[in-house]
Amino acid sequence: MTDTSDLTASLRSIGVATADEEPRYEPLTGGVSSEIWRVDLRRGPICVKRPLPKLRVATDWFAPVERSQYEVRWLRLAREIIPDSVPKVLGFDPLLHVIAMTYLNPSTHRQWKTDLREGRVDHAIAAAVGDRLARVHAATSGRADVEEAFPPNDIFYKIRLEPYFEEAARRHSDVASLLHALVAKTIGVRRALVHGDVSPKNIMIGPAGPIFLDAEAACYGEPAFDLAFCLTHLLLKCLWTPASTPEFLRSFDTLGANYLRGVTWESRWSLEARAAALLPGILLARIDGKSPVEYVTEESQRSHARKVARALLIEHPRRLADIRVVWSQDLPLG
Repeated sequence: MTDTSDLTASLRSIGVATADEEPRYEPLTGGVSSEIWRVDLRRGPICVKRPLPKLRVATDWFAPVERSQYEVRWLRLAREIIPDSVPKVLGFDPLLHVIAMTYLNPSTHRQWKTDLREGRVDHAIAAAVGDRLARVHAATSGRADVEEAFPPNDIFYKIRLEPYFEEAARRHSDVASLLHALVAKTIGVRRALVHGDVSPKNIMIGPAGPIFLDAEAACYGEPAFDLAFCLTHLLLKCLWTPASTPEFLRSFDTLGANYLRGVTWESRWSLEARAAALLPGILLARIDGKSPVEYVTEESQRSHARKVARALLIEHPRRLADIRVVWSQDLPLG
């Protein structure tokens, strides 16, 4: 059992818990990068999160715990833009890196990933994810105050680019230069507020639609990364639940189209081209990076993802629809 006395002291110090109450802690599962609890207080249940310095994966993967401050900044800024789609931060302890936020009750909120696993594909959810993600990017692009709040640092590199692209490059030497080029290009873009981990496991579906969680990789950077990251997971779900492949591919199109309609800060074609360049790198990384998706278990499935990702890295398509077409060819049934 984890000693939670320091958490209790933290919650009291930031005014979330009163001095005379003893919170009750229930560990929540699902993440590799943080400790997360449901905490019962007199005011009701809340969610408490603390980042881990070493992530729970098979290989060594370290990330600065200071990323918590940028997650809090993302949550607060994004909540100003899409208030129904971001949990409220109730308090933050920058010394212990403890974040207290609203608790999303499972009786009224469900994980998007679970829906997709069970073949419940609601294209309205995909449309809303694309629309709301674009709204965050549009509202923060070109804002000097937001860029200043997310100064250049190595957190995004350590939690995303190195364990994804560079680890995949170590395993695929023939496309390593292409993956290293993606890293260099992505680091060089500072255009909007980026979540950094937009995947179905980090999106809850509530009464008002999608809610974005776990912005530990937040930075001011390349908005195309968020789009490509989420779309990659819709492709991979075809390997997890093959019977729903046509619906996953339709959601891929729907999410992409709704996002691109909201691109007002630059050319839609330019952003789509960068997303199309990033997507195969992310696809390969989710198979052979430090954090491979746990549900792609058959060698035929992994081989398909590798083959498509490597081919697309070399061919460099500029349109998302072209990626979807190549992916859908010769998909294994599981």
